[in-house]
Amino acid sequence: MFIARLMLLGSGELGREFAIAAKRLGCQVIACDRYERAPAMQVADAVEVFSMLDGAALRRTVERHRPDVIVPEIEAIDTATLAALEAEGWRVAPSARAAQLTMNRDGIREFAAGELGLETSRYCFAESRAEALAAAEFTGLPCVVKPVMSSSGKGQSTARTVVEVGAAYDHAVANMRGDRRRVIVEEFIRFDSEITLLTVSAADGVHFCAPIGHRQEAGDYRESWQPAALDKSVLRSAQEQAGRVVQALGGYGLFGVEFFVAGPRAIFSELSPRPHDTGMVTLISQSPNEFELHLRAILGLPVAPITLAGPSASAVILADRESERFRFEGVGAALELSCAEQPVELRLFGKPRTLKNRRMGVALARAATVEDAKRRAVEAARRVAIRYED
Repeated sequence: MFIARLMLLGSGELGREFAIAAKRLGCQVIACDRYERAPAMQVADAVEVFSMLDGAALRRTVERHRPDVIVPEIEAIDTATLAALEAEGWRVAPSARAAQLTMNRDGIREFAAGELGLETSRYCFAESRAEALAAAEFTGLPCVVKPVMSSSGKGQSTARTVVEVGAAYDHAVANMRGDRRRVIVEEFIRFDSEITLLTVSAADGVHFCAPIGHRQEAGDYRESWQPAALDKSVLRSAQEQAGRVVQALGGYGLFGVEFFVAGPRAIFSELSPRPHDTGMVTLISQSPNEFELHLRAILGLPVAPITLAGPSASAVILADRESERFRFEGVGAALELSCAEQPVELRLFGKPRTLKNRRMGVALARAATVEDAKRRAVEAARRVAIRYED
């Protein structure tokens, strides 16, 4: 499939790295997003600005550019139009069904728990404050309340009292994507760790990357590291569950499958049918990285072998306010931490606007141990400052 024309639906930092990988293999990239100058647009052959929740606009864009493959990079897409396009012969990666089920947390949770019988936390859905309170009675307190449709942890909070459940419902609705005032209320899992298991469904089989550990804050990832330390039986369980769900969803591509690890249990949490934000660490930790793996799978190319370079970590660079006039300082100081056997790298995403707690870049580090890699990545991120000119 060379030269392949790929239409990227969503052009954030993950889309940018995917587009770079695609350009290295000679593909053409049409980058689409709801705002101008999105990160992937800066490295694409063509750009389109429109809301991907607008099915008519999505169809017009596909028919105008006639891509070989449509590649969703975000959840906020009119998946009914995607499914209709796929039924007409347009290819969606990994599949329109995967995009439909994972666009909303209710879809993927019901699929994983109800159809596949994977182990999950107790959960209920709610479309009002009263329903949220009833759901919390079922799950018990504390509980986690999330919009069924959001990204990067937006709208997620933990309620420890009955009073907090109502506030958590309001927070979830205020920060949801789309127009469905529906939330998922989940049992609070007292877990030992959280992992992302990057799972690739490709022409040469199903492949697993080394597990990635991550730390979240306000529902969004702040640091990730690879490999995460796991008991072999827990890893086997996670791989078995991840393999089942990606094969059931169908299509070729990379899936970010998230688990809570609690003692001997790997408890399914969420799934993204695309590269995962915690997988940014693979830009320094392994070859091929997650973006190259997604591309190879989509194009029907061999995926194996996946080789780990060594213990590695990522740490995010966050903005603390909204601005369109800013600059980065301290890049040189961060890169001074790098040496031949323990490299440090930066990725600055090129987003045209800062927002409070918006990811603007990531620091990457490799070291002799995971703990040392985490320390080096956090220090590199700390040295990069965003200066505002407003």
